[in-house]
Amino acid sequence: MGDSAFLATKKQRGRPKKSAEENKENQKSLIHSGLSLLTQKGFGVTGLDEITKNAGLPKGSFYAYYASKEVFGLAVLESYSNYIHKMLDKYLLNQSRTPLNRIDDYIMQVRKNMVRYNFARGSLIGNIGQEVSTLPDTYRIELTNVIIEWQQKVENCLLDAQKMGEIKGNINCAEKADFFWSGLEGAILKAKIEHLPGPLDNFKKSFRKSLKN
Repeated sequence: MGDSAFLATKKQRGRPKKSAEENKENQKSLIHSGLSLLTQKGFGVTGLDEITKNAGLPKGSFYAYYASKEVFGLAVLESYSNYIHKMLDKYLLNQSRTPLNRIDDYIMQVRKNMVRYNFARGSLIGNIGQEVSTLPDTYRIELTNVIIEWQQKVENCLLDAQKMGEIKGNINCAEKADFFWSGLEGAILKAKIEHLPGPLDNFKKSFRKSLKN
């Protein structure tokens, strides 16, 4: 199915009405299906029938829950962003660890997640980012906002590291946070391609080394 069909906004008619609770559960199933497939394959090559089948819903039922693929994709992106926000808070706000160890812990959790799925899943941000020139501009805007929010969390952790004397006071934490996400996204992609955790291990070491400069 082509992108033009994906981005169609018309809803199919004649479907029986469902309860609000059932609609909510089916939407949740579609989101989970989208997260699984889009982190593996990307946006453009994933078909609607594949999404509904993976969600355990009838073929062609997609438009009963989402007006278009654009709306659905943004909902999946929001869900993914919220998941990463919670994961970042879990590790970067962990007061029992020093700030730099918190960042290491986050990278190691990313590593564990990739190993868990046998390197089949990557970063939704990275996948959509590679296709953003072919997608509606709403995706570029949303991706930019998401990355800015994530960078702020890393920057705050690095500022804590400065206060504790783990890194020098002349280090630009905003620049290092930007470098962190660029490097981590690249390491995730390389680990997915190689089916090995080495790129993530190397990035963890290189990021630490960069903080000594």
